[in-house]
Amino acid sequence: MKLLLKHCGLLAAGSEGLRCLEDAYLGIDGPVIDYIGTARPQAAYDAEKDMRGRLLLPGLVNCHGHSPMVLLRGVGSDLNLQDWLFGKVMPIEDKLTAQDIQAGNNLALLEMIATGTTSYSDMYFEPQTAVENAVACGIKANISRPVQCFNREESYAGNFRARESIQLFRDFHGAADGRIRIDFSIHAEYTCFDHIVAPYSADCKSLGGRMHIHLSETKKEHDECVAKYGKTPAKWFYDLGTFDSPTAAAHCVFVTEEDMALMLEKGVSPIHNPTSNMKLGSGFAPIQRMLDLGLNVALGTDGAASNNNLNMMEELHLAAVLHNGYHQDPTILKPVQLLAMATRNGAKLQGREDTGALEVGKKADIIALDLTRPHLYPNVDPMALTVYSAQGSDVVMTMVDGRILYENGEFMTLDADKILYEAKAAVKRLYG
Repeated sequence: MKLLLKHCGLLAAGSEGLRCLEDAYLGIDGPVIDYIGTARPQAAYDAEKDMRGRLLLPGLVNCHGHSPMVLLRGVGSDLNLQDWLFGKVMPIEDKLTAQDIQAGNNLALLEMIATGTTSYSDMYFEPQTAVENAVACGIKANISRPVQCFNREESYAGNFRARESIQLFRDFHGAADGRIRIDFSIHAEYTCFDHIVAPYSADCKSLGGRMHIHLSETKKEHDECVAKYGKTPAKWFYDLGTFDSPTAAAHCVFVTEEDMALMLEKGVSPIHNPTSNMKLGSGFAPIQRMLDLGLNVALGTDGAASNNNLNMMEELHLAAVLHNGYHQDPTILKPVQLLAMATRNGAKLQGREDTGALEVGKKADIIALDLTRPHLYPNVDPMALTVYSAQGSDVVMTMVDGRILYENGEFMTLDADKILYEAKAAVKRLYG
């Protein structure tokens, strides 16, 4: 089917990153954008949708999260990461069943799709549930089963998490016409050992996979790694071959200049999670320095137990103002850079070169903001408006591969009532 979106504002790809068009047209042929311009296209379309009062932009890419943790929203607030994770979160996670995890993931999908996320990266156990949900609802997803090891005597062959991860890749990588990508994942340096990480990293490289890790999220993690191994977490992963595959590194709050040089050498993409880092008191990632070096910086929400939502519009806004205040410099990050982090850079991190921008030939992964809202008027600078004024609740359309998943409060591919019922049942079981 060919669809024409007409009379819209849009943030299209341009020579300087983005260009703003008014009263424009965007044509879609199946899953692909086939026209962008301010003149009506000559080609015929099967259907037309009037988008007056709407601003179209590329779908947001949430590059780091643990979606089933929406069921732990609010657990362990006001604790540091180590006490939060080991003292509060893991004891509840030990109770989760596959059914609970599926319910949590579906609840997360409602939240993400309604706030403009068209593709997300997820790290959690029972990952086949996330695959099934993503296939059914139409979103794009990079799913991984994180590898951990808490017993130094455990062999690589005996690590069931690594086996599950590799089997997941073999079973589902490229499913649903490429909407589903399976990544490899090592949870973190402090939850694994080198004799597991090295062969697992080698398997990732031999199978052509991508890697997803936590890296230098806290000073404690960073300093304890140096004390144990005489090297930083980044150098530890580098030496074990992890960075020999395209790697997404969440947080990177305490990476050093030497770490960033290694990351640049290997093409590692840092993922900025500003809300999570602030809520857990972890610190301020050196985002401007990373961008200046040429690293591909992306954005993520992290899980809802450390955020406490999956709203990428909020993450975009916080990333925009946080570093200006910290550095006492309002020129640190520009809206065009932040929008790239939330869209194009995220798509690149996921290995999705065919999306991340409103451009002819790219996949039609598009969201629409309602510019008739009082806080979005006047619209004198669409990029600044999107970053500094827009809210997740302003998203009135979410489209993936030319298919509308959400519009004007209605989910087209998810049964919201059923999902909420199942989530409530899981919460009742977990918390009594």
